[in-house]
Amino acid sequence: MRVSIFTEPHRGASYDDQLRFARLVEAGGFEGFLRADHYQSMGDDPGLPGPTDAWLTLAGLARETSRIRLGTLVSSATFRLPGPLAVMVAQVDQMSGGRVELGIGAGWYEREHLSYGIPFPPVAERFDRLAEQLEIITGLWRTPPGQTYRFTGEHYRLVDAPALPKPVQRPGPPVIVGGRGPKRTPELAARYADEFNMPFKSVAQTAAAYERVTEACARSGRTESGRAPLVLSAGIVVAIGRTDAEAQRRAAPLHVKSALPPEDPVVGSPAQLVDRLGEFAAIGATRVHLRLIDFADLDHLELIAAEVLPQLDGIR
Repeated sequence: MRVSIFTEPHRGASYDDQLRFARLVEAGGFEGFLRADHYQSMGDDPGLPGPTDAWLTLAGLARETSRIRLGTLVSSATFRLPGPLAVMVAQVDQMSGGRVELGIGAGWYEREHLSYGIPFPPVAERFDRLAEQLEIITGLWRTPPGQTYRFTGEHYRLVDAPALPKPVQRPGPPVIVGGRGPKRTPELAARYADEFNMPFKSVAQTAAAYERVTEACARSGRTESGRAPLVLSAGIVVAIGRTDAEAQRRAAPLHVKSALPPEDPVVGSPAQLVDRLGEFAAIGATRVHLRLIDFADLDHLELIAAEVLPQLDGIR
C-alpha cells in the first residue's frame, strides 16, 4: 500500500508551513505530498494568511525536497488554459527530477470563482472542457520532439504548438482523475488517467466507484489495449491520536460547517487507521491519500509515520 499525505492549504497555510510539512512527509517515509488547488476556504474562517497557488507552491517544493512525489488533488480545469498548464506541469516535473503528478477535475466550488473573477460555466460545459484539457495536455506531452501538435475542439484550439517543454517522465507525469460522478468521471479516467481516486468516502461507496471505472475501462478498450491498468486510490480523512481525547481534538475541525460534501473519516487510534487501510486494500486500492487538516500539528504526521507505516508491509 502506497501512502501519501494530502493537505488543504486554503484552510490557512503559508508556503513556509507547507515546506515544513512536506519535509517532514519526506523524512517520515511517506510516498508523496499532494495538495488541494483552491483559492478560498470553504467555511466562515478566512484561511489566513490567504491562498497559495498550487503550482507555484509545488515548483518551490520541487527544489526543496528530493524524494517524495508532488502533485495536486485536484487542479480545476476552470483555473488555467490547457496549453499553459501543460507547460507548467512539465517544468515542475523537470524541477523535481521527475516526481510530479497532475490531478485534474472539472471544478465545483463556485464561491472561489466568483471571488476571483474566474468564469464558472454550467457543469456539463465544465466536464466538456475537462475532457478537452485532458486530450490537449496528454497530447502535448506525447508529441515527439521536433513535431508540432494541433487540436480543434469546442472550447480550445491549438495550431502548430511546439509541444515544449517535455517533462522528465515519459510519456508524461501520471494523471489522476477522480470523484463521485457516476458516468463521465469513470469514462474520462478510463481514457486518460493513470490513477482513479475516490475521495473521502466509505469503503462500500469506494468499491462501487471502482466497479464503475473498471467497467468503463472495459468499454473503452483500455483493458485490451496494452496500457497499464488504472491505479485505484482512496482518500481518507484522518484524525487519530494516542488517546481518544487526542483523536477527538484533531477531529474537531471536521464538525465545522463547510461546503464539502459528507465524508467518512477515521477518528480514533492508529490501529483503526491500519484496519481501514486493510479494508481499502481488500477492494483493490493500492494507494491512499491521507488528508491531514492542521499544518501546525506535526505530531499527528509523526504519529502516523511511527505507528501506521511500519504495519503496512502485510497489507496487500
